[in-house]
Amino acid sequence: MTRTDSLIVVLAAALLPFLYLGFWGEGGAGESVRIQDAAGRVIELPLARDQRLKVAGRLGESIIEVRGGQVRFVASPCTGKQCIHSGWLHESGEVAACLPNGISAAVAGRDPRFDAVNF
Repeated sequence: MTRTDSLIVVLAAALLPFLYLGFWGEGGAGESVRIQDAAGRVIELPLARDQRLKVAGRLGESIIEVRGGQVRFVASPCTGKQCIHSGWLHESGEVAACLPNGISAAVAGRDPRFDAVNF
């Protein structure tokens, strides 16, 4: 390995923490949640107002709760319940989805967090 190669490796290693913080660090606070149902309709709700919403999907009804600036799936007719296990979402860019039921909830805000998970 030449000196130039060594310099490139050292610089790359030194930049990794900054790249990590820039792309995968915490996102900004969420301001609203965009809920999409199985028919493609989008409902946007503010995270500042506590409420529960029943959303009709392919398998039945999912219940989504907004409370304390956070959102989560409370109930859904799917078998795996991954949407419910996603827990509370509050940062811009976070997403929970019930794929079998065709419903998703995405937190929206000014500074979205990078998310490598796609659905």
